[in-house]
Amino acid sequence: MLHIETVGTGPDLVLIHGWAMHGGIFAPLTPLLAGHFRVHVVDLPGHGFSHDDDAPVDARAWAARIADATPRGAIWVGWSMGGLIVLHAALDAPDHVRGLVEIANSPRFVAAADWPHAMAPKVLEGFEAGLEHNYRATVEGFLALELIGSPHPQSMLRDLKARVFERGEPSLRVLVEGLRVLEATDLRARLAELAMPNLWIAGHRDRLIHAAAMRWAAQQTTHGEFIEIDSGHAPFLSHPREVADAIVEFAGRVPRA
Repeated sequence: MLHIETVGTGPDLVLIHGWAMHGGIFAPLTPLLAGHFRVHVVDLPGHGFSHDDDAPVDARAWAARIADATPRGAIWVGWSMGGLIVLHAALDAPDHVRGLVEIANSPRFVAAADWPHAMAPKVLEGFEAGLEHNYRATVEGFLALELIGSPHPQSMLRDLKARVFERGEPSLRVLVEGLRVLEATDLRARLAELAMPNLWIAGHRDRLIHAAAMRWAAQQTTHGEFIEIDSGHAPFLSHPREVADAIVEFAGRVPRA
């Protein structure tokens, strides 16, 4: 069963977390958004309170399920892997997505000859190998990477380690399949199809998703906007007010359905 928690009042906004996390990771951001929107916070299959949902990891299929379970014409916000799901929803079901916000996400996660501003494939391969031996330690290692460049990374890491398992442990199968999705996905060629306003929020110090990749992505769309925050991979943890303000201001420019 897909768990979606709804808080706040106002226009609908769908909020989707990243790999190995759950909707509770947005705790610093959700209350700030709930003052302006009716926020639908998703726990992806195999994560958090959706732990027992054993659907295969398929970003496109997950996007369709979330679209069926949330109001039509919402603004969708995705962080990291959640941003790939948002992109699929916007491309495949544009009547469901009035506007989209990508936080620390790129249309292609891994580097290639024509895509230098991305993660080296061996990094994801290392995480995949580590999951088989000690997946909890591997997830915590990924958290440490996410916080490089953030202010007070050690205290933030302690808080994040406590929070990431507070809704139970994610499914090992889903973690492994999720990394393979990140390795295989490349939506660069489809960005020009985005028909709705889109905002790309990058972390200036992000070591997983380069700001240059997000700036490029915004430039490929007709209605793209780009901003950069002085943060690491999780700007909503270190700069929640700045992220919330950017989303609220963007939503004010998005035409109502």
